[in-house]
Amino acid sequence: MYTDLLTKIKNAQAVKKENIKVFHSKTDEKIVEVLTANNYLEKFEKKGRGVKKILDIKLKYNDGNGAIDGFKFISKPSRRIYIGYDEIRPVRQGYGLMIVSTPKGIMTGKEAKKLKVGGEALFQIW
Repeated sequence: MYTDLLTKIKNAQAVKKENIKVFHSKTDEKIVEVLTANNYLEKFEKKGRGVKKILDIKLKYNDGNGAIDGFKFISKPSRRIYIGYDEIRPVRQGYGLMIVSTPKGIMTGKEAKKLKVGGEALFQIW
């Protein structure tokens, strides 16, 4: 689940770990791919096969501080929040991202707005 993934990343950056390993899921892989493309993570690799797949994530630091300052979960397992493309707003005056799960895949809010697709607002990150 992506909530566990983000919490592990945030905690690992707080104690200055170089990389972390998490269990693989397609959702987590796509989220890590989007975060890597937007310079919140250094890189990632899929390792293992079958049920023993893991994601090896290398964390990114800027001047000794983690590249991720914070995040806010919008949808939770108990309460899903769906938004249309016209309801997507900039996060932290454009310095953050909103991650949206759309019918065309998991993408940033800017990409979803550009493609005019809405979906489940997963979280904001800055």
